[in-house]
Amino acid sequence: MQPGSALVPVPYAAVERDLAHPGTPARVGLTAGADGRDVLVAQWDGRRVGLRVGGSSTARLLVSRRHGRPGRGTAPDGLALTLTGPTVTAWTRERAAWVARARVDLTDPAGPAGPGGLPVHDEGWLAGLAPLDPASRVGRFGQLGLRDLRVASHADGTAYRLDDARVLLTATSAGVGGFGSGHASVWALDPATLTWEHRGDLYFRRPAEHATPGVYGDHACHLVRDDGAWLVATSTWGDFDRVRRPAVGATLARSSADLTQGAHVLDTERLHLPTTGLTSVGCWDPQLVRDPGTGTWRVAFVSASRWFRFHPVVAEGPSLESLRLVAAAPERTATEGPVLVRTTDGWRLLASDGRDGGRRHPPGYPVLDPARAGLPEVGRLRAAYPSNLPWPSLVPHDGGWLMVGFDGTATGGPLPGYGTHGDVVVQRSV
Repeated sequence: MQPGSALVPVPYAAVERDLAHPGTPARVGLTAGADGRDVLVAQWDGRRVGLRVGGSSTARLLVSRRHGRPGRGTAPDGLALTLTGPTVTAWTRERAAWVARARVDLTDPAGPAGPGGLPVHDEGWLAGLAPLDPASRVGRFGQLGLRDLRVASHADGTAYRLDDARVLLTATSAGVGGFGSGHASVWALDPATLTWEHRGDLYFRRPAEHATPGVYGDHACHLVRDDGAWLVATSTWGDFDRVRRPAVGATLARSSADLTQGAHVLDTERLHLPTTGLTSVGCWDPQLVRDPGTGTWRVAFVSASRWFRFHPVVAEGPSLESLRLVAAAPERTATEGPVLVRTTDGWRLLASDGRDGGRRHPPGYPVLDPARAGLPEVGRLRAAYPSNLPWPSLVPHDGGWLMVGFDGTATGGPLPGYGTHGDVVVQRSV
C-alpha cells in the first residue's frame, strides 16, 4: 500500500490490518458498488486464508488448496486484501513479508463473482469502494516490483528534471501477476545519490466508444512535457488477456494538471500507430519525440506479428494524428522498450533484445538507425543485461550516463506468478 495514500475511484486499492496476536482469526475487506452491495473480503480462520467475493448476501468462501495455508510453524501477524485491476488477492504478513494466499479474477464470466463477473472498471461501481472496517488501514495499491522504466522528457527528448535536478521517470507498478493488474506510476531519481521517491500514479479513462470503456491502470507509458502541458502515451495492457481479449494498442492523454505528483485519472483518445505493410496483432511501448529542427514528431513503438513475437517500429509525421511508418525490423522477434535518442551522429534508436531473440539477436541493447528502412544495427551498448527485458533508459549525469533498467525479481510468494517484477537496476558509464 502506498503510505498515506487515499482511495480514488480506480481498481487499485489495498486494505490491511495487524492481528491482535500472531495467528488470531481476522478478516479485512472492501465494499463496492451502489450501497456497498458487493464485498471483497480476505478471511483468516487461524488455519487457512480465503476470499469472499460477490454480492454481500451470496458471496461464498474460496480457499486455495495449494497456497491457502502458511508454512508449518508460521503464525501471520497481519492480514490484507488488494484489488489490482481485475484481480483481488488475500495476503498474510509472515516474518515481515507479505505472501499472497488466495486470488480471484473478478471479471471471469464463469468465475466465483457470478455471471458476467464484477464491473471493476466502471466508475459508478468504483465510487462505492470503502473499507469494510473503518479501523483498517486503506489506500492505493503500491507495487510488487517496477518495470518498463522510462525517463519523462520534454518534447525534444531531453530529460525532464524537477527543480532540485532530480529526474522524473514513469514505471509500470507490477500488480498481482498478469498484464491487467499493473498500473502506471511516477518517480523521481536523484542521479547523484540514486535515491528514489514515489511521486504519484496515473490511471486512464478510455473513451465511451472504445471496445472496453472505463478506468484502467494501462501502463508502459511515456510522459512528455510539451508547450506548458503534459502528453501521456500509454499501452492498453489494462484488459489484455491472451485468450479472452488478445488486443493491445496505444492511447494519448493531454493534461494541464501537475502530473509530477499525486493520483490522476486521465481522459484518453486513440493514438494511431501505423503498421502499413506489417503483420501486426498489437502495438505497445510508445515513445514520443518532436525534432527541434523540423518540428516533426517521431514515435518509436513495438509491433507484434503474433503473441509474443515482437519488434521495433518508427513512425513520423507533422502531428501525432498523422503518422506514417518509416522503419521497422520485423526480423527481430523479442525486441522492445525502444528509445529514440539524439547523438552527434544523428538520431539513434536504442532497444532491448530479450533472451528469446535467437542467435542473430542475442540478449543486449542494440543501437539501430531509425533513418533507414530496416532499422539496421549500427552498434550495441556495452552494459550488463539482467533477467527479463530491461529497457535502455539513459539519464545524462556528471559528464556521463546512468542507465535505469529493471530485472525479473519476483515478490509476494509463488501464487502471483509472472508479472510481479522487478527490482530497479542502475548502471553508471565509465
